[in-house]
This record gives sequence, structure tokens and C-alpha cells, in this order.
Amino acid sequence: MANDFQRDTSEILKELENCSDFKSFYHENKEYLVTAGLATMLNDLAESKGLKRSQIFKQAELSENYGYQIFSGIRVPERNKVIMLAFGMGLNLDETQKLLKCADYQTLYVKLPFDSIIVYGLCKGLSVIEVNELLFEYGLSTLS
Repeated sequence: MANDFQRDTSEILKELENCSDFKSFYHENKEYLVTAGLATMLNDLAESKGLKRSQIFKQAELSENYGYQIFSGIRVPERNKVIMLAFGMGLNLDETQKLLKCADYQTLYVKLPFDSIIVYGLCKGLSVIEVNELLFEYGLSTLS
């Protein structure tokens, strides 16, 4: 799982656009393709970053019970909860986009006011509370 964060998506896209044979492309790039479910991806990210689940849930402003259900695959979180987990794990923008894709949610789109604040918060290392304050300040729905 850690490998799919080691290669820029735009590089893989260029290679795919220019390939003459999909089988060759797939064979050369399969380690970079996201194939895991959300729970697997979350657990792999937490492990690779050396984070404890309880620490993630606290920083994400999620109850431990709900967080453990997400990490075990019992509950499927809504998009905002996935974003909150990204903040709780200290993910960067690229990692967050991959997490959203893995959860089958729309990635962040900077032209949408809500999403632009989320992107800003990710890039500046803000907390969920700080992002919620910004969202509220601009008259937008908060994450929680």
C-alpha cells in the first residue's frame, strides 16, 4: 500500500496516455494503483505514519467507537468524515485525494468554496476545529 503514494498521479497518467499496450502499462504500474478498500488504506496509512488510532480519532474530532468501526470496515463514513480522518492523520493533499477516491467520493475541487477551504487547511496543517471555524466564517457547512 505504501507504494501508491510514491509516484505522482500526473506521471502515471502521462505514461498511460502514451502507452501503446495496456498490459505493459498495467504490469509496470500495478504497484502504484489503488486497489485496497478504505479500511485497509486507513490502516496502512496509520501504520506507515506511526499513528495510533486513538490519536487519529482525537485529532479528527471523531468518537473512538465510530472511528474503530470505520477502521474495521463495519461503517462507511460520509465524505466529510473521510476528510476529518485525513486531518486527523496529518495527510497532505495528494494523500487526501487518494483516500477520497478509495472511498468512492469526489476529490477536492479547488473552485468550490467548501473544498478550497479544505485544501487550504490541508496545505497549512490546520486542525479540524480551525477548518470548521473558517467554514463557519464563510457561511459554509462545517465538517461535523
